[in-house]
Amino acid sequence: MRTPLRPLARILQARAEGANPDLIERENLNHRHQAMQERTHSRAAARLGLMSACFAAFFVLIGVRMGHLAASEPVEPVASAPGAEIVAQRADIVDRNGRILATNMTTHALYAHPADMVDPKGTAQALAAIFPDLDAAALERRFTDGRRFVWIRKVMSPEQMQKVHEIGDPGLLFGPREMRLYPNGTLLAHVLGGYSFGAEGVHSAEVIGTAGIEKAMDARLRDPAQGGEPLQLSIDLTVQATVEEVLQAGISALNAKGGAAIIMDVNTGEILAMASAPTFDPNDRPVPLVSKDAEPSDSPLFNRAVQGVYELGSTFKIFAVAQAMELGLVNPDTMVDANAPMIWGKHRIKEFEGHNYGPLLAVRDVIAKSSNVGTAHIALMIGGLRQQAFLKSMGFFEPTPLELVEAPGAKPLIPKKWPDIVTITTSYGHGMSASPMHLAAAYAAIGNGGIYVKPTLLKQTGPAKGTRVLSEKVAEDSVEMMRGVVTRGTASLAEVPGYEVAGKTGTADKPKRTGGYYKDKVINTFASVYPASDPRYVVLVTLDEPVDTTGPKPKRTAGWTSVPVAAEIIRRTAPILGIRPKVELPDQTTLTAAGN
Repeated sequence: MRTPLRPLARILQARAEGANPDLIERENLNHRHQAMQERTHSRAAARLGLMSACFAAFFVLIGVRMGHLAASEPVEPVASAPGAEIVAQRADIVDRNGRILATNMTTHALYAHPADMVDPKGTAQALAAIFPDLDAAALERRFTDGRRFVWIRKVMSPEQMQKVHEIGDPGLLFGPREMRLYPNGTLLAHVLGGYSFGAEGVHSAEVIGTAGIEKAMDARLRDPAQGGEPLQLSIDLTVQATVEEVLQAGISALNAKGGAAIIMDVNTGEILAMASAPTFDPNDRPVPLVSKDAEPSDSPLFNRAVQGVYELGSTFKIFAVAQAMELGLVNPDTMVDANAPMIWGKHRIKEFEGHNYGPLLAVRDVIAKSSNVGTAHIALMIGGLRQQAFLKSMGFFEPTPLELVEAPGAKPLIPKKWPDIVTITTSYGHGMSASPMHLAAAYAAIGNGGIYVKPTLLKQTGPAKGTRVLSEKVAEDSVEMMRGVVTRGTASLAEVPGYEVAGKTGTADKPKRTGGYYKDKVINTFASVYPASDPRYVVLVTLDEPVDTTGPKPKRTAGWTSVPVAAEIIRRTAPILGIRPKVELPDQTTLTAAGN
């Protein structure tokens, strides 16, 4: 049934006038719909305008607040909830004998509530006198510009705290916190690294590692589940102190730019000492160098033992000989071509100072005399592919797995292509670069009977797991040949009576930043194991730009520089390490320190 939409009188009137009442009704409906749409649009526009005004006011308030924050310091930091306390505890670090290397110490931070200050100007001047790095005028402005909270010092000494007490201004406040303390100063600086503060409030602060083992083992040191159990390192603090002392003395005597020294247990991979010079005090860690002209190694923060990637010269020759013996290509008495110079394409392979050890030379004498030509011929017997595989097994193609945050970044520099000339030059330590730590780990494999063991800074409680890279017989023959380097070769100054030192010298011209090599700047290395009859330790010394000026002519080879430093380290640390001297019959062969 249709619902009437129009009064009956209007319908009758429309018909009397001859109009169509349906058409009239549709027009009226259209007018009403249009009026309703106009009213709806007007109301929507009003609401949108109101919302826009509200949003504009909101963003103005945000901008004002941000400007205020940018111009002032935050309010006094506090924990937001009972469960939000800052975890400040951090485990101690100790040496292998339990002696403290890093620990925590209660100190105080200094902050101010400027609104409570009696004399902002006088207080600012008094604080600047106590802390010379503070600017009195700048501090006064911070006290008087409307801030409610001002950090002044994150750490203070007890003496400084007492002087602040004596100022007596009620607006100065102290907040207790833990800080990291390295009680041995510069000792082991590059291993320990340093710390800084993470999340912090006025009553506590989170201590986090920023370098070295402090950063690499940060999660372990901060883990509450460890119950404060100290992190025990493989380092022997007494040995470390001796190594650092001898290394620094050697650098000074030989006018070197810097150096590194390592003592490593050949069987466990434990690092007993690792030194780099110049050094620093982790209690007052210096700022990294930012100059474009500065070399990374110019900074005392640079760990030369791990981050230093150098051509290590003739120390690599023993790897070529050991691999050739492992492959059955030679034995210690095999005679090889040593006639110099060796011509290979457009390259001339020469001996140090123009020597010619040819026409033939026994393999053991190739090592003793450090013959480039003899080593090159042995390397060609091996071939490039097998040479690369062997060096990979010795750890030379990857960063050392040491527990230092800097270690992963020190990847050896490997030639992109490996033609025969690279096989030749690599065999005597040129054209490929690695760190002293890489070399120490590889020499440990020779010293322990042929097993590559990863180096570690953590004290080991059980036998080390390693990978066999050489047979015991080849490893023993290699040590015997390196013993000959000391008794009748280029490292005679390494002879320490009773300790049977066996090692190999290496002298490499230092590369220029612009390409090519310096003629009067070298990187010298002596890598050794001792005692030769039953090797226990690797001792390695690398010196940057050393020169012995005690004679009429400057001497730069490893035999005159790195070797005597390593010998002194062995002489002074062997008794500490419990190595008893062995009575040896004197060798009748004349000793001559020389060569590379």
